[in-house]
Amino acid sequence: MEASNSIWAESLYRLKQNKLAVISGFVLLFLIVLAVCAPLIAPHSYSYQNLELGAVAPNATYWLGTDTLGRDQLSRILYGARVSLLVGFVATAVALIIGVSWGIVAGFFGGRIDATMMRVVDVLYGLPFIIFIILLMVIFGRNIWLLFIAIGAVEWLTMARIVRGQVLTLRNQEFVLASQALGIGNISLFFRHILPNILGTIAVYATLTIPQVMLLEAFLSFLGLGVQPPMSSWGTLIRYGVESMEEFPWMLIFPGLIFTVTLFCLNFFGDGLRDALDPKSN
Repeated sequence: MEASNSIWAESLYRLKQNKLAVISGFVLLFLIVLAVCAPLIAPHSYSYQNLELGAVAPNATYWLGTDTLGRDQLSRILYGARVSLLVGFVATAVALIIGVSWGIVAGFFGGRIDATMMRVVDVLYGLPFIIFIILLMVIFGRNIWLLFIAIGAVEWLTMARIVRGQVLTLRNQEFVLASQALGIGNISLFFRHILPNILGTIAVYATLTIPQVMLLEAFLSFLGLGVQPPMSSWGTLIRYGVESMEEFPWMLIFPGLIFTVTLFCLNFFGDGLRDALDPKSN
């Protein structure tokens, strides 16, 4: 336990030394707080609209302007953050749970188990995931939580392959073979030796999966299978902005800017986590 605590303490120390990762982490935390507190700080409800007002450029009353239906952009961005960040984190968590578990079992035990499990992954890769999600939405109804789970259920395949490859490399390393020779059980071997060596890879891929999931949600919303009006997400706001960017550029600039900042922060924080969780780092 002391060795385990020391590993996590050293990882936290290395993460703190990466200023860019720390700043990105605080920005992400700030965005999460804004999303949680959206009903308290948003000037208007996400369903508010003033058709007579129309699209108005940013001013003292509407800081980020309004869209063509007279809806306050600031309020819609704040409420959209709740959907976009939630779908990003929840769907990624589902993908990590399934993918990491699948990849570890396949890579660690190898042989027929590995061959069978990876053939299942290959078959699922060949299926059009959009059709799979559409079938789920048609059968079980348009539920936003079902959307999160459905996206996560199709994003785990790449994670399973990545984790399997890492475990296949690690299981033949001297420290793993020595631990097995000493009679250490598989569960203890995984948590004490294998997991610390793949956490960096998992963290980086997770931070890359979150924006990918957010973009997928926007695409599904475009097809009418995702977030339904008047609710909004950053992806839907960007799509509306693209349609009117020549006449009303602020409709695209502000949602696109906040989405870009979020992507950069996720990438920088993921890089920092990778370096901090790498046991080979000095």
